[in-house]
Amino acid sequence: MLYYAAPMEGFTDRVWRQAHQKWFGAQGAADRYYAPFISPPENRVLIKKKMAELAPAANPGAPVIPQLLAKDGELAAWMIGQLRALGYTEVNLNLGCPAGTVTAKGKGSGMLRDPAKVDAFLDGVFSRAEGPVSVKTRLGVEKAEEFAAILEIYNRYPISELTIHPRVMRQQYRGQADRAAFAAALPRCTMPVCYNGDVTTAAQLHALEEEFPALSGIMVGRGLIADPALFRRARGGAPAAKEELRGYLTDLYHGYTELFGSAGCAISRMKGHWFYLIHCFAGAEKLEKQLKKLREPWEYEVVVNQIFTLPLVEND
Repeated sequence: MLYYAAPMEGFTDRVWRQAHQKWFGAQGAADRYYAPFISPPENRVLIKKKMAELAPAANPGAPVIPQLLAKDGELAAWMIGQLRALGYTEVNLNLGCPAGTVTAKGKGSGMLRDPAKVDAFLDGVFSRAEGPVSVKTRLGVEKAEEFAAILEIYNRYPISELTIHPRVMRQQYRGQADRAAFAAALPRCTMPVCYNGDVTTAAQLHALEEEFPALSGIMVGRGLIADPALFRRARGGAPAAKEELRGYLTDLYHGYTELFGSAGCAISRMKGHWFYLIHCFAGAEKLEKQLKKLREPWEYEVVVNQIFTLPLVEND
């Protein structure tokens, strides 16, 4: 079973991808890293700062898959061509993002409101783009029953892999992923299928593999940020050691400081990672509150040093 790192805005950028592979090695690396989405520019002039995230030299190691957020199929096909020129093989289409700023524009899972628009979009892409194109989707907007009509459209196109996050748009990330709806849809999918949603432990990865052995892959987002050794553990390796976490987080902090040109901006990004990672440390509640309030680099470094005096939580 292949393990994929999900695209997460503000988390799974090139700084994180490099640090993750460095500290958790080949056994802990994702088989594929899906980059956070980019939107093709309507004037078809690429923005260097945004494209730097996908520069091949900045993405060594395991394969990186760019993800596009678009609603114009012809424009998306043009952007796929630009990414192919950089050497990328697969490109992923985002029909799953539930953020209000995205769905209000009819993009991401907002496109699922109108299956006819999904059909027109995919026709615009596949009639022009060459090479493998995969899709990441939700089940619908309001209820899982919407997926039958959406899947009928997906099955008309040569989608290289369909990643299904079994929630609807309105859920955002609340509630539980609808595993039953996923199981019901899986036999009707004519393309390889990847599962995504609510996977946080090695035991859950193994349970999915056992329940759905025909899956092409399992994609993990928040679970991998909360436990960067998750894939290594699932492959029979060791959990994250304190020294690894220290080096990993130090590299993230320094990498973001260099990327943003500001330690203050790096701290804001690190707070996002610590939101998930703080729970690796036993008795960190007081320090978690301090971490949320701090602003200065020296404050950050003091609190992080204190966190690393705490023992790690033992889990599966």
